[in-house]
Amino acid sequence: MSMRAPLIDAFGRRLSYVRLSVTDRCDLRCTYCMSEQQTFLPRKDLLSFEEMERLSLFLIDSGVERLRVTGGEPLVRKGVLDFLRRLGEQVHTGRLKELTLTTNGTLLEGAVPALVEAGIRRINVSCDSLKPDVYRRVTRGGDLARVLSGIAAAQAAGLHIKLNVVALAQDNQADIPDILSFAHARGIDLSLIETMPLGDDVAGREVQFLSLKDVLAHLRSFWQVEGVSDTTGGPARYYRIKETGGKLGLITPLSHNFCDTCNRVRITCTGQLYMCLGQDDHVDLRAALREDASDAGLKAALAEALLHKPKAHDFYISGAGLVQPARSHAPARPMSLTGG
Repeated sequence: MSMRAPLIDAFGRRLSYVRLSVTDRCDLRCTYCMSEQQTFLPRKDLLSFEEMERLSLFLIDSGVERLRVTGGEPLVRKGVLDFLRRLGEQVHTGRLKELTLTTNGTLLEGAVPALVEAGIRRINVSCDSLKPDVYRRVTRGGDLARVLSGIAAAQAAGLHIKLNVVALAQDNQADIPDILSFAHARGIDLSLIETMPLGDDVAGREVQFLSLKDVLAHLRSFWQVEGVSDTTGGPARYYRIKETGGKLGLITPLSHNFCDTCNRVRITCTGQLYMCLGQDDHVDLRAALREDASDAGLKAALAEALLHKPKAHDFYISGAGLVQPARSHAPARPMSLTGG
């Protein structure tokens, strides 16, 4: 592992976790994530895999211990499996503690052998409904059977699965207990996520907002749900359900601020380093990569970013129940660009 000093921000938080988006493209069009006719970036704007590998090695040398590859849907980008295999060498040598992946699962089944080869031991799969018709509506055309086949293949290969579910008042609120039972019966942990005001198509999203405080209260009306001390330094608060034995994570950017322990940053597929999901401040790593063959530019950019990681994000819920940012506008970049 790196012997360099840890990355510490202005509030004393150690930054050890990076989410790296490899593409803004996706084969689904989830209603809470992007518009139905989404415009994607030209290839020239994206970091090449060679640039991403150089950047990843620099981050590992700088003290980053965990890398999560995201999108968009990362598996739609040609060459991503070879990229993961190369990053996996850092896991096999012990220089990187963990390499993980977030995926919607539609292409997971065929990718499993390469993920295992890369030393990936766990993945997050986004799936917001176990009802084919609801899943198709939320994703605008997705095939739930492909996702479930991918999950089964990953588990058969020994990968640990965490299911990510965005809580949606109009689409899956009543089904959350069934989704949780499904996951825990298969040894899969589950995280519920409040919908967030990201992107340029936020209007109307407030009707889908579902406070996880209310969800937790509902679950406690028929299950014994106890808080646990597990922490990853990330956004989730964890609970154990006695009846199922499984773990539940709640990611609550709107109903409960989680920023005090945040240990992660996001790098978009265009090489922009965002220190906070809910703010627009960022540092351009692409320019540093393309204009300077040494790592001097990257070092300067990272140092600047550490000084500007905010104490907290700007999401909040107004008295009228609307999902809004505290500033005058929500970040215009969609989650598919930022990296989930």
